Amino acid sequence: MLVRAFVPAHITAFFVPVFHDDPLKAGSLGAGINLDKGTNVFASIETGTLERHIHVAFNGEPVKREEAVISYSVAEKIVPKDFMGEVEIWQYFDFPSGYGFGNSAGGALGTALALSYAFGGTWLKAAQIAHEAEVVNKGGLGDVVAQLAGGMEVRVKAGGPGCGVVDNLFFEDYKVLVVPLGRLSTKEILDGEVVKVIEVEGRKSLEKLLKDPTPERLMALARAFAERTGLLTGELLELAGELDRVLKSPSSMIMLGKGLFALVREKELESAKALLADLNVPYDVAEIHEGKPKVGRWFGEGYR
Repeated sequence: MLVRAFVPAHITAFFVPVFHDDPLKAGSLGAGINLDKGTNVFASIETGTLERHIHVAFNGEPVKREEAVISYSVAEKIVPKDFMGEVEIWQYFDFPSGYGFGNSAGGALGTALALSYAFGGTWLKAAQIAHEAEVVNKGGLGDVVAQLAGGMEVRVKAGGPGCGVVDNLFFEDYKVLVVPLGRLSTKEILDGEVVKVIEVEGRKSLEKLLKDPTPERLMALARAFAERTGLLTGELLELAGELDRVLKSPSSMIMLGKGLFALVREKELESAKALLADLNVPYDVAEIHEGKPKVGRWFGEGYR
């Protein structure tokens, strides 16, 4: 059996980390955007062997357990202990890891959904397993619930699936321009002094967005959050200023990665692309993914 799951890449606009001894009560408050590009996970299940083997690969390359702790953790919880056979999990990422696109959560959730589809389970239980693995292994806090919600999401109550509460903004005619420039360590930032400022500014941003829940307000608050926390500085801030000259809504920093994102309308897109081309800066354009991730048996052409 071959099962495919697609999980949208997720960009966090602003956030408040919420820690708890119970992984399902840990998470984050904040808001972000899900893209129609992201993580595709293929799970191949073959029976008839005398042993139980689980293998994980990233972008076609097999990885050791210590390099994919989260995905292996998810698989071990879902594949039945008495299963004898080969389970191969192939994860393909549209964006580089560590750049703030939720690849870790995408791999965890995609693996959980594909294996739950194959072995039996529910969406909620699969998502909870993925969230717990993310939290325990410090992969992230809020991406799984955000990716589960789709669209432009607002995390109004922290926690994993079944505990946290996620709302969505209405939107239309927007594409997402992303400028991925490099990696940032989520763990280092969350372990640093800046987390205190993030908590204060993140809560302010969420309160203001809920009073005026529009995409335009989201981007304005994201930019203010990025600057006030001191995360958006230097060349990245200068580049954001350049983009602001050709866009109606401000661009902001991808949380947490060395990169920018912006909501653009069709008439603004060519000007923004021309600017970035002139600056010799890499960019990509994506649609907004609405609804849940996708999962189903795969026959080489689509889901059935």
